[in-house]
Amino acid sequence: MAKPKTRYVCQACGSVTARWQGQCADCAEWNTLVQEAAEVSSIFAAKHNLQGGGRQIQLVGLDHPVALPERISTGIAEFDRAIGGGIVPGSAMLVGGDPGIGKSTLLLQVCADLASKGRNVIYVSGEESAEQVRLRAVRLGLGKAPVRLAAATSVRDILTTLGDNGGADLLVIDSIQTMHSDLIEGAPGTVSQVRASAQELVRFAKEHGTAVVLVGHVTKDGTIAGPRVLEHMVDTVLSFEGERSHQYRILRAMKNRFGGTDEIGVFAMEREGLTEVPNPSVLFLTQRGEPVSGTSIFPALEGSRPVLVEIQALTVRLASGATPRRAAVGWDSGRLAMILAVLEARCGLSFATAEVYLNVAGGYRLTDPAADLAVAAALISALSERPIPNECIIFGEIALSGEIRQVAHSGLRLKEAAKLGFEKALVPSGVKGADGIATAHFGNVRALVDQILGR
Repeated sequence: MAKPKTRYVCQACGSVTARWQGQCADCAEWNTLVQEAAEVSSIFAAKHNLQGGGRQIQLVGLDHPVALPERISTGIAEFDRAIGGGIVPGSAMLVGGDPGIGKSTLLLQVCADLASKGRNVIYVSGEESAEQVRLRAVRLGLGKAPVRLAAATSVRDILTTLGDNGGADLLVIDSIQTMHSDLIEGAPGTVSQVRASAQELVRFAKEHGTAVVLVGHVTKDGTIAGPRVLEHMVDTVLSFEGERSHQYRILRAMKNRFGGTDEIGVFAMEREGLTEVPNPSVLFLTQRGEPVSGTSIFPALEGSRPVLVEIQALTVRLASGATPRRAAVGWDSGRLAMILAVLEARCGLSFATAEVYLNVAGGYRLTDPAADLAVAAALISALSERPIPNECIIFGEIALSGEIRQVAHSGLRLKEAAKLGFEKALVPSGVKGADGIATAHFGNVRALVDQILGR
């Protein structure tokens, strides 16, 4: 009898090698190669030519009429916004996030809202018992919602139960790393098991019109654990972000075959669960009376939603010879170094003997280059101890030459600021104003320095 062939699969990136080695050659992770049995389909495909003998598939043109997918509203506006307007029947979604961030709480609330509208909803937990899930539902005030619960890890048992009960409108699997398929050898959570389990669940979703939501664990660097092919198999990848020490949570679409990936849903963690935040700017703006030096207000943009956040800067002069520290929370430290270099080289400001600390209030994370001007304004204000007026917003991108460049959706940012009561905006040259807010235009950073210092 021939000895079954084996292979070694990296549990971090999914690469395959013929023999074990301490470090993966592809992702450079240590001790991640696990022995697995070779898949029969891979051996067959390597030995046989698959051309011929199959059925002919139908080809259509790009001009073929396509109906828009039907969507099921969950009743949670922020969740619907993030996924493009509602759940698409037969779709597969993958939700990832840090442990304890609120993934299970959010999905349990979504299940309860859909079930209360007469939808057939099944919640399967592979990490908790059905009684534990029920206790959480009672704590959230959802104990009477007609959601059917189960505690199982066998994909075959789950799909058999769904088939015998006529399927479901929504199936939640919490989590995919705990699922086990008897078609593949290996322990739950390995690359082959995660891939096989997800493939069976996604195929069931497509064949029966059941929307499937898979909860995924994340690694220490924030990426979803398991093979990258898992993200390619599903239609939508959602990231549930936030700091456990902060109240807010952000649901962000990283991939969406039925909508855009530029929308977010904002939630606040309360005792009764996650509550929607229709105006996220309230979370990220500090309520203060008198203007404080080192702060500026920046209108960030998340999809079509402007979010006003407060940028805080602090500079501390050091004795000669000491090495100054640079620290940024919520913003790229490399971009902070670039802004400091521009202010020194183009404007003559000296940060060489000062420690610089930058923080985005509320734990918000900024990636928008339009925040350059607001960061520069906060640094100038902190260094000179001259406060920026509370009713002023600032945005614009800074080039290495010191030029201030225009950014996208300036009108939308100005309208949101005017709606929240801001009266003035410091913006790049060429930006058109908006009703209810005055604009001051700047072509370079030196002009902004003169404005703040009152020159």
